[in-house]
Amino acid sequence: MEENIDISKIDTINVGIVGHIDHGKTTLLQRLSGKWADTHSEELKRGITIKLGYADAIVRQENNTFTVDKESSGKPVRYITFVDAPGHEMLMATMLSGAAIMDAAILVVAANEGIKPQTQEHLVALKAKKIKKIIIVQNKIDLIPKEKAIQNYKNIKEFVKGTIAENAPIIPISAIQEINLDKVLEELCNVEITKPKENEMPLFLVARSFDINKPGTSIDKLHGGILGGALKQGVLKIGDTIEIKPGYSYKKGNQYMYKTVKSKIVSMQKGEHQITTAYPGGSLAIETELDPSLTKADALSGGVASLEGKLPKIEENITMKFNLFEEVFGTGKHEPVSGMKPNEMLMLSLNTSITVGQITKTRQNSVELSLKIPVVPLKGESIGIARNFNGHWRLIGFGEII
Repeated sequence: MEENIDISKIDTINVGIVGHIDHGKTTLLQRLSGKWADTHSEELKRGITIKLGYADAIVRQENNTFTVDKESSGKPVRYITFVDAPGHEMLMATMLSGAAIMDAAILVVAANEGIKPQTQEHLVALKAKKIKKIIIVQNKIDLIPKEKAIQNYKNIKEFVKGTIAENAPIIPISAIQEINLDKVLEELCNVEITKPKENEMPLFLVARSFDINKPGTSIDKLHGGILGGALKQGVLKIGDTIEIKPGYSYKKGNQYMYKTVKSKIVSMQKGEHQITTAYPGGSLAIETELDPSLTKADALSGGVASLEGKLPKIEENITMKFNLFEEVFGTGKHEPVSGMKPNEMLMLSLNTSITVGQITKTRQNSVELSLKIPVVPLKGESIGIARNFNGHWRLIGFGEII
């Protein structure tokens, strides 16, 4: 039975489900995990994913078939936590934050609609965040004749030519009818796992933060603030003292100030499974001793956590080298990307944080920026760069801090 499984002994990965709005991402997630990730009432009302949704599943292998059926007597082979990223164009920043904690991604293309602007935009977002393992699912094949499905398959092959997904498997499925989902699970079980290196500094990316206490809970039963996200490297244990940067923001005069937050790890959970030691892979919830008012409503999301004294100091000014795409994706038009300009405002997605930076100096392949929200400058981390086009932030390239 599921509750007797020690998930720390099973390989774990974090898988993003991305693609155009209404192409069936949330339904696919529900079929692969048995859970609806859209839990926010506003999302249920509007039928679109607004915040990052999470769900998890243990994949079992029975003979040559892969399943997430809890009643299966098959051997547990992989623990998968899924991140459901928004497909709506206005929610690109949330999708980029989600990409920061993904080990692999499923790109969903509805066979009855084909490649859409956000399909393109999500594919370049995965490139900007250095996600190399991509599985393409051709969904809703039950809605079209065989000839159209074959044509759609050829269109997808053409679309990914020359991209990071050029050699990605394309699996025809129907999420609603549960056709070929075992093939998707098999591919997910083949994704290579990065093993933690010895003595590497722990790096936990905070994607959500919240207060789990119900109103009226007595003081002796209160839980500390919760951090949700992914451990990208290193190891964390219950009892460790961690610090979170940039931390808690408060207003002083007309300026926002940031104060590093420190706390002890009280408990840790992967999905419904309690763990005592966390290794990289999959999403993770950490209960701290923090006052829950500090973590409620995602107040600490976008932060980075590590053992006390390990993180670099936060920076409000950075120098970034960059690569620009040839054209802007997501608009449906083929607009070329023009060069960086002094004083231009850019939206930057670094780890799970989103900030806006103003260019203070330009060089041939790098720029200096003054940031609205400070960042933890981790060397080598990929930054998604977006520019404002008629009120919409559009990805124009990627970069890294130098």
